[in-house]
Amino acid sequence: MLALPAAVLFPTLWTFAPNRLVVGLVALAYFLAASRGLPFGVSIFYASDMWVGFALWIAASFLFVLVHAVLWTSKSGWHRPLRYALAWILMSVPPFGIIGWANPITAAGVLFPGLGWFGLIAMAHTLSAMTTRAWPIVALVIGAVFAWSYSNWSEPRPPEGWIGIDTYFNYASPGQHAGYAQHFATLALIQDAAKVGAKNIVLPESALGIWTPTTEHLWVRALQDLDVTVNGGAILISAEGYDNVMMEVSGKGAEILYRERMPVPVSMWQPWASGGATAHIFGKPTGKFAGTLIAPLICYEQLLVWPILQSMFYEPSVIVATGNGWWTGDTNIVAIQKAAARAWAALFDVPLVIAFNT
Repeated sequence: MLALPAAVLFPTLWTFAPNRLVVGLVALAYFLAASRGLPFGVSIFYASDMWVGFALWIAASFLFVLVHAVLWTSKSGWHRPLRYALAWILMSVPPFGIIGWANPITAAGVLFPGLGWFGLIAMAHTLSAMTTRAWPIVALVIGAVFAWSYSNWSEPRPPEGWIGIDTYFNYASPGQHAGYAQHFATLALIQDAAKVGAKNIVLPESALGIWTPTTEHLWVRALQDLDVTVNGGAILISAEGYDNVMMEVSGKGAEILYRERMPVPVSMWQPWASGGATAHIFGKPTGKFAGTLIAPLICYEQLLVWPILQSMFYEPSVIVATGNGWWTGDTNIVAIQKAAARAWAALFDVPLVIAFNT
């Protein structure tokens, strides 16, 4: 995560490229480098050869390259800062923001921790200033700011009594979900957490599998003797497809906390076909878990900008980031997701709970 500020060099490379073709190549190189784990991860997910992964890798970069190539200008003065500001904003919000990975604005949490919206504004000005001829001076200032931030860095932590449980369940295919044995193995982890004083327990994405009345009965009954509240990922099936959700479960019952706003395009969200995950793009951005307002981020949402900013507008008390990275292998995909979540938590000085299945 502390390497995120290196991304502030991208606006300078973008600005001083000699022509639009080079700009496109610079944007392509930046995006492909930041998402370099995708080809191998896709090959695992689809049980295919690497060529499928490479094809999706290149296709995913198209919007990022297009926006930065179109908005580039050879004009100096105010044109460059304004056009770059427009570029990162477009890559932060839908529709372009749906593939808005590796946005340099994410570095705000490392450079300006605790400053919240003011830190975000400061980061925006920094990126624009890096497109001017004063960029060496700006880079030196940012280096000093980073040195101060690094020396005073404190990792975002969960609140007292909260815990995120990482799991290591392997799935043979994308259509496989939690089975009978996995439910009881997960419940054993919850019992262990309860013994050491955990009250609010967060489980990874899809930890509860497909949510049915039978599943609900199993979990509510199993938690009746435990003084805990569980936040677990689940799948809710409908006639049109399914929702990727967070559930709150305790010995008193279960309810839906949150419906994912942006599932992974292509593999989950397939607007051209029926049966895929529903994207609640501007749906409810917060949820109440154990009486506390949370900012929920499920997997892919951690790579984007608008989901967390939409959630933080409501001033939640905790950020809850979950994911299911069984398909990522030895890539850096999960590490990037966690780094982004930590950066946003640091920016807004909000406690963070992370739970991943890998």
